Amino acid sequence: MSDVNGHTDGAAVSPAPDGTSTGPVESGPSDAEMIKREARSRSGRHGHGPWGGAGPAEKALNFGPSAKRLVGRLAPQRGKVIAVFLLSIASITLSVIGPKILGHATNIIFDGFIGAQLGKIPNLPPGATRDQVIAMLRAAGQNNFADLLSGMNAVPGVGIDFHALAVVLMWVVMLYVTSSILMWAQGYILNYIVQGAVLQLRADVEAKLNRLPLKYFDKQPRGEILSRVTNDIDNVSQSLQQTMSQILNSVLTVIGVLVMMFVISPVLAVIALIAVPLSAVTAAQIAKRSQKKFIAQWRYTGDLNAQVEEAFTGHSLVNVFGHRRAAEKQFADKNAALYEASFKAQFISGIIMPAMMFIGNLTYVLVAVVGGLRVASGSMTLGDVQAFIQYSRQFTQPLSQLASMANVLQSGVASAERVFELLDETEQTPDPEHPVTVTATRGRVEFEDVSFSYEADKPLITDLSLVAEPGHMVAIVGPTGAGKTTLVNLIMRFYELDRGRITLDGTDTTTMTRDGLRSKIGMVLQDTWLFGGTIRDNIAYGRPGASEQEILAAARATYVDRFVRSLPDGYDTVIDEEASNISAGQKQLLTIARAFLADPALLILDEATSSVDTRTEVLVQHAMAALRTNRTSFVIAHRLSTIRDADVILVMEQGRIVEQGNHAQLLQRRGAYFDLYNAQFVAPTAEPDTEIDTAEGAAVPAG
Repeated sequence: MSDVNGHTDGAAVSPAPDGTSTGPVESGPSDAEMIKREARSRSGRHGHGPWGGAGPAEKALNFGPSAKRLVGRLAPQRGKVIAVFLLSIASITLSVIGPKILGHATNIIFDGFIGAQLGKIPNLPPGATRDQVIAMLRAAGQNNFADLLSGMNAVPGVGIDFHALAVVLMWVVMLYVTSSILMWAQGYILNYIVQGAVLQLRADVEAKLNRLPLKYFDKQPRGEILSRVTNDIDNVSQSLQQTMSQILNSVLTVIGVLVMMFVISPVLAVIALIAVPLSAVTAAQIAKRSQKKFIAQWRYTGDLNAQVEEAFTGHSLVNVFGHRRAAEKQFADKNAALYEASFKAQFISGIIMPAMMFIGNLTYVLVAVVGGLRVASGSMTLGDVQAFIQYSRQFTQPLSQLASMANVLQSGVASAERVFELLDETEQTPDPEHPVTVTATRGRVEFEDVSFSYEADKPLITDLSLVAEPGHMVAIVGPTGAGKTTLVNLIMRFYELDRGRITLDGTDTTTMTRDGLRSKIGMVLQDTWLFGGTIRDNIAYGRPGASEQEILAAARATYVDRFVRSLPDGYDTVIDEEASNISAGQKQLLTIARAFLADPALLILDEATSSVDTRTEVLVQHAMAALRTNRTSFVIAHRLSTIRDADVILVMEQGRIVEQGNHAQLLQRRGAYFDLYNAQFVAPTAEPDTEIDTAEGAAVPAG
């Protein structure tokens, strides 16, 4: 679309004074109705507007499917995922072999030490073997020492073999260095995978927002949407970054260590395995209780963001109507709810790590005691026991790490589910596969038996037919809620019709792409939208690539050039994000200049002068007159003085056109338009028994 004051497909048309995105100004579902519908459709969804409430999440997170879907987003990078998996296997295999080889080094030292001590036994025959020494010890009644010696390779009189020890240690160093390099490579690739997945997730969310219908934004506080797009996706990114590598390495380590433990001693391995069911049951019970708190934590985060964004957007109104204390109390209540949910989530999930450590320590004690007895009996070497104890530590450590990752993982999946909820929202109907392209546009718009309603049981517009001829100015007037803004929203295809059709130069708008349709239309709203940038950039927003001469021509035609010349930096003046350094009238003129530069065939002006002073209104009126030249224009106005020159005035009531004609014709009919005009211009000054002269608008006696 050429210019909708910054709104793109699916964007809300008119924010309310409190900053809440309310969509259409008139005739849409009320906030209360939307809250009720949301409460019925999704538990835990909070209210709408700066004073909307929120309750704790009642529904537990569907953890399994959500986690599976999150991991599934890594599928496009399956080649890198396989590389990470293979690197992890290689790295952990090398690191798992290390303790076994170190156990061999311990045996070399211990055998050498005992061998040296055996050489000092009195009356030991020269060249005595180990078996002879064992026999001598048994004969002397030293059976325990003999059993210990039987499980060793000690040679009487031979000390530590330092050459063999050096070779073993060298191999250990090489194993660990290689393992570290492989692990670094794995981490590097995994980081690339995770960030790539999050990059695509952000892109998908952005694309989804552009495909969502306007009614979605009608129901959602902007702060809540921002929280899902920023906070939740950032939390998903951090959770994946922290847990992916840790979980993969921990699982592979457990498998590798378990294999080595069974190789060394099946008996001790069975003892060590006692920790697995105990750890699993403990972690599951704790996680079950903490998960609901994590859901509540992130929902309260979004709720608090929405409240802050909305309250501070309407900060002046909050103060004017004396709601500052109520806003502060609401913030304090929601902040306290977030604190309580966050504290409980972290505290409960934090119990998992100490519990795992306690179970691991119990296993360690059992392994040390049984292993010591087996060394004493000669059924195991000291090096094997040392390796097994190290393996038992390696075995319980990954379990503890997995447990410690539970809170991060739960938090990340909870955020992922909130993002997936957004991605699963019903989209607007797709553009046709073979759209009609309208090149030369005259600007003839026709409504043919159009019916529309926001809710099926509450019809708003029924069987409406009208024609706007090329170059004509069509004014739409009527009381609040009559459906005026809804009418132009239907032209823009912000909403889809229930029945009938709208044509542009004889072409059904539904057969065109939305971008193709909106590229023919310019729109100036009552609520201006300017972005942080120079005045030149804001005007050029209407048509990217416009030349400097075209920008200046649009500025001169719309009286922007007059006030810009008085600014120190001229067209290079930087407008801040709130556009607080220029007046309301100047903002409106800039938006009109933007639409003028876009040169649309069809123009929509929605209360474009209602928020400016009388003097500025004159300039805006002149600017809009220049903008409307040779264009079909729809003008929504409450100030009837602004539409006296309209070719056709449509008077709407309850979604129907009750009168149409020009200004003079409608006054002569003395119908709905006459009543509106009389109420606006005569009621404050005329006597009760006077009415309007149909030609000049002067008060004349009734009768």
